[in-house]
Amino acid sequence: MHLSNLATDTRQLPVIIQGGMGVGVSNWTLARAVSLSGQLGVVSGTGMDTVLVRRLQDGDPDGHMRRAMDHFPIPGVSEHVLHRYFLPGGRAPGAPYKALPLYKQNVSVAREQVTILANFVEVWLAMEGHDNPVGINLLTKVQMPSLASLYGAMLAGVDYVLMGAGIPREIPGALDALAEHRPARIRLDVDGASSADPCYLDFDPAVQWPDHGAPLKRPRFLPIISASSLATTLARKATGRVDGFVVEGPTAGGHNAPPRGEPRFTDDGEPVYGERDVVDLGKMRDLGLPFWLAGGTGSPEAVEAALAAGAAGVQVGTLFAYCDESGLTHEIRARVLAAVSAGKVRVRTDPRASSTGYPFKVVEVDGMPSQNDTRERVCDIGYLRNTYRDAGGKLGYRCSAEPVDAYVKKGGAVADTVGRRCLCNGLLSNIGLPQLRDEGAELPLVTSGDDLISLGSFLAGRSGYSAADVIAHLLAGTSATAA
Repeated sequence: MHLSNLATDTRQLPVIIQGGMGVGVSNWTLARAVSLSGQLGVVSGTGMDTVLVRRLQDGDPDGHMRRAMDHFPIPGVSEHVLHRYFLPGGRAPGAPYKALPLYKQNVSVAREQVTILANFVEVWLAMEGHDNPVGINLLTKVQMPSLASLYGAMLAGVDYVLMGAGIPREIPGALDALAEHRPARIRLDVDGASSADPCYLDFDPAVQWPDHGAPLKRPRFLPIISASSLATTLARKATGRVDGFVVEGPTAGGHNAPPRGEPRFTDDGEPVYGERDVVDLGKMRDLGLPFWLAGGTGSPEAVEAALAAGAAGVQVGTLFAYCDESGLTHEIRARVLAAVSAGKVRVRTDPRASSTGYPFKVVEVDGMPSQNDTRERVCDIGYLRNTYRDAGGKLGYRCSAEPVDAYVKKGGAVADTVGRRCLCNGLLSNIGLPQLRDEGAELPLVTSGDDLISLGSFLAGRSGYSAADVIAHLLAGTSATAA
């Protein structure tokens, strides 16, 4: 087992980890607010390269992106990205965003540098002006940008890396390598590939920054898991040190692990979870590493119960998703909170929405625009594409949410396309960065945990609240206090 070095760090472990939600929902503003309150603020690293270039094309009106870019250590990168994407005053009315090239196994140095820069910028801004810990959350499933994203976050001094939606066994070793500016490698999942013919994703910091500086801080690594057996496997067989776990239940927002055993569904098509999906906390305690509980933990009672069960604390997403500092648009926050107060909101666990194959929670509010099956299928961002090997042995890329004919031509099954949504475009719309089409702007696709239904009691008649309000609420009745 790779033992943690937590005992050598004098900083207290956080009781509250703010969830790394969506694309840009857990933005630098939210993470910074949580961190300044003495808990662990977390930025979402998913899709940050697209977020950065769209913010620049919108004119970066407050100058935050450019201020952080001025501190990026790799020479020439910020200048190149500004030249290509920054539009003083923003886009012309009705103009679509200029898109980045889609990721694949091998991309240009310039394309990779946008990813490094974007994650640096988000972490740097979250850490600006204080020395409290900040983390970054990435999806294991979104493999191709991962190493460049991690390197960018580490250049900014990120303290924690959290990764779920898969088995991130190779990430700890990659963190060790990147901290020393050494080449890092992770295995690329390829549909239909033989284990005798593996494919890899390689990242060499020396290619990006030949005259790199001193070694970087190696962040703590917290995999997000839904089974004690996976925690045991990662603690014993990961390629480097694992520093703890986030134990996530099926009530958490975003992607959920599928139920174990024979699939069962409710009358309206939601997956049914049972006793096999409850994590054995006794086995988690036996590992001797700190863990945090996630999913249905957004109350003081849940925090106390987690601490009593031996957890270091909880990870909370939904309460933070609708606070003032969240990246969700003001309109979405206001409409969802109003629906919560009126008792007219629903959170549906949709087994088909995500092309990953994982169940995905979708918020349903009457009258709120939301992406549905009538959307014209366009795959122009591509983070969730799967890699496959074609009949000729070459690698290709497909997504079950792309145009059906294109997916089938690439060897996919028509049945896999039914009910799929474009998470990439929908999640960017959630934060006010929708792509413009001939038929109008892309519509949002809002996700939350089941806790959203009970948010009304926390609101207590308010129409809004801050991240500090969330932390004070969660820590009420515990010995921990906000900074």
